[in-house]
Amino acid sequence: MIRLLIADDHPIVRDGLSGMFAAEPEFEVVGEAGDGAEAVRLAEALRPDVVLMDLQMPGLDGLSAISLLADRGVTAKVLVLTTYDTDGYVVPAIEAGAIGYLLKDAPRDELLRAVQAAAEGRSVLAPSVANTLMNHVRTPRAPELLSPRELEVLQLVAAGNTNREAAKHLFISEATVKTHLLNIYAKLGAPDRASAVAAAYNRGLLKPSG
Repeated sequence: MIRLLIADDHPIVRDGLSGMFAAEPEFEVVGEAGDGAEAVRLAEALRPDVVLMDLQMPGLDGLSAISLLADRGVTAKVLVLTTYDTDGYVVPAIEAGAIGYLLKDAPRDELLRAVQAAAEGRSVLAPSVANTLMNHVRTPRAPELLSPRELEVLQLVAAGNTNREAAKHLFISEATVKTHLLNIYAKLGAPDRASAVAAAYNRGLLKPSG
């Protein structure tokens, strides 16, 4: 039997997924989490085989939760289930340790097979996600090019927001904002926030308002 933990901030989504898997004899839903922090706590306590993880959640977001699970040595396989299939979401999730990435419009049978595959240690990708990864690998990218999320973070920083304020705007954790900023500094060759903002304006990544 495959032990499953479901992490999604929408109760109706959790209820639907829980009911679907509970109706199948080969699955046992051992817990449900409404945010990333709760998902990490439950995964450590319950030791599921698979965590079905949404990405956009309040507090600790799904991406940060995936990284934290890996850092803490939790052996559960993480299968992302979200509505986002751009490389700004797909690539960081896979790099953080997700074994698979599906979209919420996936058919029921596809989702059941994906969780089974994840439990067996096999990677599963939605077709559009596979295309996104292929394009990411094939497309030459300038080293200073910022991801969509990094650009959002830098725009908020340039507008005078603190890390905490930027996190609230983007519905991600403050730790994730800090990680994005470190990546931005490295890509732009900047030592701090002010230098990164200045470099972004000089390179045309940010445009003066008005």
